[in-house]
Amino acid sequence: MKTYRDHYFLKAKRERYPARSVYKLKEIDARFHIFRKGMRVLDLGAAPGSWSLGAAAKVGAEGFVLGLDIQDTETSFPDNVRFCREDVFARSPECELLLRETGPFHVVLSDMAPGTTGHRSTDQARSAALCEEALALALASLIKGGSFVVKIFMGPDVPAYAGLLRRHFSAVKSFKPLSSRSESMETFYIARGFKGIISGR
Repeated sequence: MKTYRDHYFLKAKRERYPARSVYKLKEIDARFHIFRKGMRVLDLGAAPGSWSLGAAAKVGAEGFVLGLDIQDTETSFPDNVRFCREDVFARSPECELLLRETGPFHVVLSDMAPGTTGHRSTDQARSAALCEEALALALASLIKGGSFVVKIFMGPDVPAYAGLLRRHFSAVKSFKPLSSRSESMETFYIARGFKGIISGR
C-alpha cells in the first residue's frame, strides 16, 4: 500500500471521519472557496458521510446539508445535516418534497461513483450517466450564482460534459486533489457562478 494512502486513511480515523474522501473536498474548498457560513448544501452520493460532515463544518450551525445516497450509513451527523437513503435516479415524492422545502441550494456536491466492473469504458460510461443526472438535479436545485462540484471518470464523454457545464456556469475548472489515488480515473469539475435556467437547454 502506498504511503499517501496510509496517511489519508489514518488521518480520517484520527479526525473521526468515516472515509478518507473528505480530504478531497477540503482540498477543493481550499483551492476554490466553495463554502461560506449559512449556506445550504445538497450532497449526492453522500454515504458514508464524510463529505456531508466536511460541508457541515464549513457552513456552520446556521447552514444546512442534505445528503442523499442509495446506500444507508451508520454515521452520526450534527443537527445541521439530514441524511436520506434515496435513489437519485428514481427519487420518491417524499424526496422531491424535501428538496423543495430545503432548497434552493448554494452548493450541489456529487461524489457519486458507479459500481466498477474493471472494464474501463463501461465504468466511464456509468460515471458519465451519474454526472448527467447530478447536473440535471443541480440545474433544478441551485440558486443563481451557486456552485456545483462533481466527480467524473475521465473518458471520451468528458469534453462534451465540460462544455455543458460552461454553458450553465460562469467559471468551470477541472481539479484532481492530491488525496485522490494516483491510479484512479477520477477527476473533479468545479463549476461556479450558476447562470440560472437557460431557455431551451
